[in-house]
Amino acid sequence: MHVFTSITANYLPKAASLAHSVKRVHPEAVFHVVLSDDMPDCPSSVTGAFDSIINIRDLPIENLPRFIFRHRIVELCTAVKGAAFQHIADLHGAERIYYFDPDIIVTNRLDDLERALDSSSVLLTPHSIEPESNPEAMVDNEITCLRHGVYNLGFLAVRMDRNGRRLIDWWADRLTRWCYDEVPNGLFTDQRWMDLAPAIFDGVKILRDPQYNVSTWNLSHRRGTGVAPYDIQINGRPLVFYHFSGFDSGAQLKMLDRYGSHSPVLYDFREWYLAECERHGQSTIGKTPCRYTTYKSGEKIKDEHRLTYRRRDDLLRYFADPFDDSDPTNSYLHWHRTYVDAPAPQPTPAPEAEPIAEPTAEPRPAEATASLRGTIRAHAPEPALRAYRSVKSAWRRMARTG
Repeated sequence: MHVFTSITANYLPKAASLAHSVKRVHPEAVFHVVLSDDMPDCPSSVTGAFDSIINIRDLPIENLPRFIFRHRIVELCTAVKGAAFQHIADLHGAERIYYFDPDIIVTNRLDDLERALDSSSVLLTPHSIEPESNPEAMVDNEITCLRHGVYNLGFLAVRMDRNGRRLIDWWADRLTRWCYDEVPNGLFTDQRWMDLAPAIFDGVKILRDPQYNVSTWNLSHRRGTGVAPYDIQINGRPLVFYHFSGFDSGAQLKMLDRYGSHSPVLYDFREWYLAECERHGQSTIGKTPCRYTTYKSGEKIKDEHRLTYRRRDDLLRYFADPFDDSDPTNSYLHWHRTYVDAPAPQPTPAPEAEPIAEPTAEPRPAEATASLRGTIRAHAPEPALRAYRSVKSAWRRMARTG
């Protein structure tokens, strides 16, 4: 059994908490952490939790600087998941691979999941397995699923047979191309893609048991009893793994209050989880900035810089390493400052005595020149602009000597 999670450095305490929980119930499991970042100094309780640390540079991803720059941090940690499945299968000969989000705790053995993989290739957990009756819950849980995906990809288990490998290769390709948080465009990182899986691929099993991937989005139909952390029952059955999604933002507690107030044991579990993460350095390591949030100079990368870059094929082709801003005349940062960030020039007002020209179907030469210049400034990378300036200078020299 191979298990992995995907993180940046600030999530190492959570990943260590997950790894220790897995090893507690499955000491034979091989636990990998996929790190899209540099590894900071960590206590032994963190580093000792992992059997291997796979850096993003180890994954089968082409044009890596371009790939990383296109993604915001959450997008990046999800975009590598397909490639990580491939890497673990190919390097380690892994036949069964489990992915868990770093903010999950495994509380009981995965034996039933192992048996499910005997006859299936892929295991998915839906966000919800019961219809909501309360309008507020319909909005929070059902409509949110319609926007973000039917299945929660905080968990994915794959047997790497023909069906499983075919799905992973398809998913990895789509994540390499389009792992974006762009809900209006039908995309939500890695998650919306998996909505297609049961229709396209054979061997996909949907787990509808209430003790898997328990979280605030399904607590309206799941009641917790027992004793935290390792003797919790959900609807009378042993909890297998719990997902503390939205923990850092405060959403987890807000939604727990809304849908889990009938289960005091889940509040005890939350307090235990806070202490467990702190034991692994949450208050220090949890503040580590990701190396891929800045240019090489240390200047912060704005979201709009990433969005412009990933939407323009010419920029992707020309700026092979958009992080490198060492050459101020030929870097992506310089290009963005000059042609996107710079305010558009304001038109010079006409003299009062000059009559107002009637509107015409075609722009006047001066207007056409300004329009062309604006188009070039907005859409051309630096090499095209240098060519344009050279031609313009040549025209001026010819005019002077003619």
